[in-house]
Amino acid sequence: MFNKIKSIFLVFFSLTLFWSCESELDLQPEDNRETAASAFDDPEAYKQFLAKLYAGFAISGQDGPAGDPDLSGLDEGFSQYMRLYWKMQELTTDEAVIGWNDGTIKDLHSQNWTSGNEFIRTMYSRIMYQIAQSNEFLRQTTPEKLDSRGVDASLQSEIAVFRAEARFLRALSYWHALDLFGNPPFVTEEDAVGAFLPRQINSPELFSYIESELLAVESELKAPRSNEYGRADQGALWMLLSKLYLNAEKYSGTSRYNEVVTYTEKVINSNYGLVEDYQKLFLADNDTNGAQDEIIFPITFDGLNTQAYGGMTFIIHAAVGGDMDPDDFGINGGWAGLRTTSALVNKFLDDNDDPIEEVEDDRALFFTDGQTKEINDISSFTDGYAVTKFKNVDVNGNAGSDPTGDFPDTDFPMFRLADAYLMYAEAVLRGGGGSQADAVSYVNELRERAFGDTSNNISSGDLTLDFIINERARELYWEAHRRTDLIRFGQFSDGGIWPFKGGVPQGATTESFRDLMPIPASDLGVNTNLVQNPGY
Repeated sequence: MFNKIKSIFLVFFSLTLFWSCESELDLQPEDNRETAASAFDDPEAYKQFLAKLYAGFAISGQDGPAGDPDLSGLDEGFSQYMRLYWKMQELTTDEAVIGWNDGTIKDLHSQNWTSGNEFIRTMYSRIMYQIAQSNEFLRQTTPEKLDSRGVDASLQSEIAVFRAEARFLRALSYWHALDLFGNPPFVTEEDAVGAFLPRQINSPELFSYIESELLAVESELKAPRSNEYGRADQGALWMLLSKLYLNAEKYSGTSRYNEVVTYTEKVINSNYGLVEDYQKLFLADNDTNGAQDEIIFPITFDGLNTQAYGGMTFIIHAAVGGDMDPDDFGINGGWAGLRTTSALVNKFLDDNDDPIEEVEDDRALFFTDGQTKEINDISSFTDGYAVTKFKNVDVNGNAGSDPTGDFPDTDFPMFRLADAYLMYAEAVLRGGGGSQADAVSYVNELRERAFGDTSNNISSGDLTLDFIINERARELYWEAHRRTDLIRFGQFSDGGIWPFKGGVPQGATTESFRDLMPIPASDLGVNTNLVQNPGY
């Protein structure tokens, strides 16, 4: 991905940050690299640099799918940002288990991880790498730097928008750091260049920083749906602000539900719309089949040009096994790993426990042939229903662009309109103002799509917090929201039970300190400014 820029990234990264990861994850600059001055001789380099910031969420190196990684120390496929983030948000919850024995991966679902867990450690490193790259983009695109290079005024105006997007992407990664780790190291473009130990920021301070960054660039981003597909605009920013405010009580100690109503209304009143068929959101042509009207911010993938063993390659391949036909998913074979637990399946069933095949909710996308609903052995793929939500086929059943069947075209919908509807409804219930009637109407729009008619619509009396947390599972499962949702509802660690949580088949509660991940032991051993999160 933009090889001309690669060596510059490595130089900038090594000069601007003594990032205290263990040695095998440290980046090493290559020989014969270009200087900053020569790298920006080509005006296109600025957009290429920005493209690398976006690409960092989808791919894990320069060549793809493997062989030239950004970070070394863990398999390049395992260490891809979206794959790691999905594991943190889904494998730790009632929505997903994985049957593999890769290192400490099963500790995620058991919730018995330690500060030495390599998946948590590499998620942390990947977040910090993304932040470091954003910082350097901002250092290299100041008006003073652009003037010194003779960049003309029209390009400087375009680069100003790039800078707003880079600040949004940095805020997104800092939100991931806040949500997962609470009190991470903190560096911005204003810190001095050179080797140093980053200071630790606390959760309320980081919350305020992310909020201030997003508010500062709101007017500088393009209007909703006026930017290139896959790039951030005001709609993406409003969604991130809504997420930040929805969880503000956990982050800062003070609830901000009024602001959730404000910013979700901005999204809802923009030119987004629900696609008529839920399945279209998760197909290979979800950038063109109508789903793009609902998807507010995707992580984009392309079977020919964005090849990685993480991201959608992982989510689609790992969910296929047993008696499932890989051709139905547009891939060349399944990896037989990911399934779900009965706790998610039961959210689609009524009190009579009818077979899931008889459920009329179109969101219940499960494969059951040869699968048991209950899990006796996590290592057996046929224990637990498989999930058929994501596929590498278009609306006509044609496979994606990669003729090998390895790498999908399906984009990951990080933010979409349905989530804004549900966040609005929750904020209304939690006292954030807004309209109860509108909240019910928004939820019913989702349910009418799911059931095909109004027969399963709810009334105002049905709209409760218990309903919302379950409806969020039904609508948004496997979209990397669940861990954050369960923590907000007090059901993640000591407040909820599902199969194999706590490492036992029937499930068990775990310690409340696990609502935060540990600061990796490897970083604590290097950066004396850091203090471990309580409990670890």
